[in-house]
Amino acid sequence: MAGIYIHIPYCHSKCIYCDFYSTPQVATMEQYMHSMLAEAQLRREEISGEYITTLYMGGGTPSVLPINLLTTLISGLSDVFDLSDLQEFTIEVNPDDVSVDYVEQLRRLGVNRVSMGVQSFNDSELRAINRRHSALQAINAVQAIKDAGITNVSIDLIYGLPGQTLDSWQSSVEQAITLNVQHLSAYCLSYERGTRLWVMREQGKVQEVSDEDCIAMHDLLVDMLKNADFEHYEISNFARPGYRSRHNSSYWNFSPYLGLGAAAHSFDGATRRYNPSSIKEYINKLSINTPAFIEEHLEWWERYDEEVMVRLRTCDGLDTSLIAKRYGNTPYNHLLNQAQRFIDKGLLRLNGDTLILTHSGVMVSDNIIRNLMWD
Repeated sequence: MAGIYIHIPYCHSKCIYCDFYSTPQVATMEQYMHSMLAEAQLRREEISGEYITTLYMGGGTPSVLPINLLTTLISGLSDVFDLSDLQEFTIEVNPDDVSVDYVEQLRRLGVNRVSMGVQSFNDSELRAINRRHSALQAINAVQAIKDAGITNVSIDLIYGLPGQTLDSWQSSVEQAITLNVQHLSAYCLSYERGTRLWVMREQGKVQEVSDEDCIAMHDLLVDMLKNADFEHYEISNFARPGYRSRHNSSYWNFSPYLGLGAAAHSFDGATRRYNPSSIKEYINKLSINTPAFIEEHLEWWERYDEEVMVRLRTCDGLDTSLIAKRYGNTPYNHLLNQAQRFIDKGLLRLNGDTLILTHSGVMVSDNIIRNLMWD
């Protein structure tokens, strides 16, 4: 099985916390679509022989694409790849782009899952991070998606926002549950160097929510979603039974995937490929029928580190017997020796051969994972 990721790097405006590659300059949009189709043709052999089961359009904001360009893109991809085994086709949208008519057109193109960046159901919090939509628009957008016939809806929320309180966070989570979405991704706000949010903090214009409050928000989220019958299947992801993100799960399961577009990444189990974070450079490369990516072959210890990192993030955990089989006894012994102190502290548990983060371990997972890595 394999997946295809398509990066659409266009946004109406930049959120103050965002460090993903995106731009409001949409003049290159049509040329960019044709470049992605050229790239697909050049790189089709990278996943030949694999059943393509997931297609994911992320960004940026894919919902800024006019439907005619989206139709051209999907039609062109269908000419290059066999998409007859596709199980999940996700597109990311912003609430202010959603209408019943637009979503009906998405559904006719084969989209069966929509992921929407809501971030908060509190208008003052939305304004603080420069989101263009209101809480009411987000609520109406979820209903419009369902009314158009797409029932698999995921929303993103962020905790630790400037001015956010435990009560306002609880209200946002309650609203998400009330909307009966099938999937929810929740992230703690991070201050990334180079973003407007970073600069605002350095200038004293915003104040970080304390670690203690962020932990309280996380714990509240986990408890509320558990009571609402969501499965906490990955550190930041929750799903109703049967609604885990198939595409994102492929990343955590080390399935191969092909990334198309500027800033997109690809992985085949041993080699990573990175496209440039520049629309101009990307288009120029493809205009002369040349792949745009830089290639990086992973050494065994790099593959070991990545496997530890991604598998420990999931509720299924890290099968230590597979580590021994793939990398030998020395990495296996290193893993168990390093893990023991976290087991003793109640941050990891060993279920048979499988290491799994405990509830307490989730909030310090970065530190645990770093210590289990080879380097």
